[in-house]
Amino acid sequence: MAPMHQVLGEAWPEARGAVLSGPSFALDVARGLPTAVPLATHDEADQQFWLDALATPTFRPYASSDMQGAEIGGAVKNVLAIACGIAEGKKLGDSAKAALLARGFAEMQRFGAAMGAAPETMGGLSGLGDLVLTCGSRQSRNFSLGFALGEGADAEAYLASQPTVAEGAATARPLVEQAQAQGVDMPIAEGVAALIDGAISVDELISKLMNRPLKVEG
Repeated sequence: MAPMHQVLGEAWPEARGAVLSGPSFALDVARGLPTAVPLATHDEADQQFWLDALATPTFRPYASSDMQGAEIGGAVKNVLAIACGIAEGKKLGDSAKAALLARGFAEMQRFGAAMGAAPETMGGLSGLGDLVLTCGSRQSRNFSLGFALGEGADAEAYLASQPTVAEGAATARPLVEQAQAQGVDMPIAEGVAALIDGAISVDELISKLMNRPLKVEG
């Protein structure tokens, strides 16, 4: 699973790529609501060019050199948002959603570290920030998918009925396979992938997560 900036570099070596990530909803940006996002590129001159080009009184980009981390945060949070949406649709309560958010963030941190992402990126806008946004609003396509699954919808039928794309549905399985290859434990992501694949039900997913061996946090 190659990151997109690497794919761009291989396909178009002359390109000066950059990664613009969340947390942002397009509607908020279009309405001129205050938004802050990371802009990652390896070239410092490009950083300043893009900051000057994109900044507005209500849209504030922050420079970063961690393109890998920015892409990881933007991909992993979509899978975790499906899990948080399930908790909301299943009416599991705020405590369950908080636990999923915190333990999901731990999974993101472990995966990011294994893939070479900087810790501050995972704890910044494109990691924790985008995770909080995507896991807490029906504006999120991935959260909405999870919400529907929590209410009893079939994943394949729901996805086929939507005019938009819930990226986490396609990302879940490759993410889990990459995590396993790196020796990274991601039980929430694994459960979401199994649910999307039709291998387990929502109730089985909840039971599987709650009955994992007890362990020390950290």
